[in-house]
Amino acid sequence: MTQGSQAQRTWRNPLFVWDSGQEVEQIPTASFVSHQEIWDATRTSRTKLFPVGRLRYYHKWAGQGDALWQRHRYWPTRRRVLRIRGEYNEKSLRREKTIVDKRPIWWVMGLIALALVPLITPASLENTLLTAGVTFGIYAAINLCWMLVIGTASIFSLATYAIVGTAAFVTAYSSTTLGLPWWAMPPLGALIGLIFGGIIALPATRLDGFYYALLTLGLNELCRVYFVTSKEFGSATGGLYGAATYIPQDWSSSGQLQVAYYACFALMLLALLLYRFINGRRLGRILRMAPEKREAFAEATGVNYRQARVRVFLVSSVALGSIGGFYSASYGGVAFSIFSFDTVLLGLAMLVIGGIGRSEGAVVGTLIVVFFDKVLITLGPMRLIIIGLIMLFVVLYLRNGLFGIKQQFRTWRNKKKSERRSTRAEKGGEMLPEEATEASSVDDVYRRRYDKMQREFLKKLVTAEVIDEHRRAPQGQHSESLERLLIHFRNQLQPDKYAITALQLTEGYRIVALSGHRGVAPRVVEDKIYRSPAEAYHGVFLRRVQDLLES
Repeated sequence: MTQGSQAQRTWRNPLFVWDSGQEVEQIPTASFVSHQEIWDATRTSRTKLFPVGRLRYYHKWAGQGDALWQRHRYWPTRRRVLRIRGEYNEKSLRREKTIVDKRPIWWVMGLIALALVPLITPASLENTLLTAGVTFGIYAAINLCWMLVIGTASIFSLATYAIVGTAAFVTAYSSTTLGLPWWAMPPLGALIGLIFGGIIALPATRLDGFYYALLTLGLNELCRVYFVTSKEFGSATGGLYGAATYIPQDWSSSGQLQVAYYACFALMLLALLLYRFINGRRLGRILRMAPEKREAFAEATGVNYRQARVRVFLVSSVALGSIGGFYSASYGGVAFSIFSFDTVLLGLAMLVIGGIGRSEGAVVGTLIVVFFDKVLITLGPMRLIIIGLIMLFVVLYLRNGLFGIKQQFRTWRNKKKSERRSTRAEKGGEMLPEEATEASSVDDVYRRRYDKMQREFLKKLVTAEVIDEHRRAPQGQHSESLERLLIHFRNQLQPDKYAITALQLTEGYRIVALSGHRGVAPRVVEDKIYRSPAEAYHGVFLRRVQDLLES
């Protein structure tokens, strides 16, 4: 390069001394343009932006180097306690460990907090909170078993409280008349639940959805009418009382409440273990493989989903019957309100608020409803209106209950991020707005932005001198400006890339555009015939320059 008097750089061809007839000695080059100026002008946004969807910071543990870390598992299964993923951090250039599924941590923290409630409850609130805790433990266990029927087996049954109530009345009657001890009441209730569940499971093989819900709701009302009008089961006293109980009668009221609380807490833990054993094992995976309206696909893959649904229903019925026997042993009897339609609606509200299909949804939904219904009892009928409003809000604005908020927020955040990318896009620039909303990664946007910056820089290199240089020598050594343009043209994608083809009938050449697909012939872009390869090369160069200037 040499510096002229007009402060303009010139390029001297080193091949001129060898072939002065064909090569040009020197030509002026394009003026220098800073890449930083092009970059700053390209990346500047004309739209006011707001930060949307910033992620929280999660702690990253250091890797183990070449050694493997210990992955603890639930005994006696092979399932891991914590799902830990090893990954490579490109910023710190180190290996890290991340907890992918943090639900076991939240479960342990929540269960420990529930176990410590009787120890930290003030004396003034002990009676109210522990009584509500007893109700919460029993109803949480019922809802976990109900979740297996509705969520895992996809059977919309409303006969849950019919099974629990029938088992509770029969065990209470056996205890008051036959002297059945309290420890035998849950096994007897499990037997009653098995019989009752077998009877209800038969229509489930033929009916489904709304019709089965009506059948089970009518069955619940039939049980209520029978027990209310039966003298043996306490139609005159509003229920059946005087059954054996595991609560020591000579203890203080505070001690009795604590015993009842921890007994119901243990019942909820057993229900959680049952839910985990059914939903997380092969039986639950079979039913998740064949959800509603996909039974034909399950049958085609050899899955007997009807038998799996009946098995889950029978297991849940046995558990519900056992809970009914435990119910009578906890309260020393049972009232007719367990069959009421209000109880069924409150149970549905617990499931809907927490989220159907998730064990944590059943527990948290029960906790919310019991808190408003039993703890805030001073509000009167207003507490039921509050529960109804919460349920209405969840149904209208949330998908899959409270525990579906996280996934719903991620979907909304990704949508806002796409809209934000579309506001930064410019027509004829990096990406169209409709393309930006469909971009799977931000890398696509920045790749387009870099391409736009490069094209803006190359446009300034297109001068009459550069075009004349290419016309004189399409092949060979070129100046810096022309070489940059040619490298950019050569690196373009194969589809619609210009090429030249030799004509067989006449001695000439024509410009075509490649299809980019194997077996698809290139298309002719113009009818002009060039007499020499040099003219055809220059014609392709002019077309590429024209496309660059119009981009």
